[in-house]
Amino acid sequence: MSKRIKNVNSIVEGKFISLYDLEYVNKLNQDKHWSVVTRKSKENIQDIYLNGKEDNVDAVAIIAYHVEYKKLVVIKQFRVPVNNYIYEVPAGLVDHGEDILETVRRELKEETGLNLLEINKKYSKGKTYLSPGMTDESVALVFCTCDGEISRDYLEANEDIETILVSQQEAEAILESDEKIDIKAFLMLQNFVLLGDKMFV
Repeated sequence: MSKRIKNVNSIVEGKFISLYDLEYVNKLNQDKHWSVVTRKSKENIQDIYLNGKEDNVDAVAIIAYHVEYKKLVVIKQFRVPVNNYIYEVPAGLVDHGEDILETVRRELKEETGLNLLEINKKYSKGKTYLSPGMTDESVALVFCTCDGEISRDYLEANEDIETILVSQQEAEAILESDEKIDIKAFLMLQNFVLLGDKMFV
């Protein structure tokens, strides 16, 4: 555990996201500042940065393969920061007290209406980082199989999501389009074009 961070100062503390100024020492032993966006409270972030506490995974990203239709599950979701719909994989925050399996099952059902069958632990990763230059947000990257029918019945009021089942050919067409796409979705579609269902077995 690096001890380069010396202090955590609040800039903005919000209900879901906060911004902190980190006082740290660079490799030349110079005092510097870095802004970080986080989903964690100040007390939690101080425990992690200053006391070496292990942080919990913030969210899950779900790479799901529909076993009946033999297609990859992707979503198009309206995202306010990009003011547009963007291709993504199903994902969501880990609720307090939940384990990864519970979160994957809940979020897959909520966002798509589909049912989790099995997680492929060989390809899944317990913690990855999304944009470490600006945030400590981490996600569990989960490969799984699913079944059932697409439904919008479980969406929350602020979720504007269309679920799409894509073949390898359709995945290639998305990659070649000019539509907005999340990096996780881009990489998963790329791998699916190359590997097909080998990603899930």
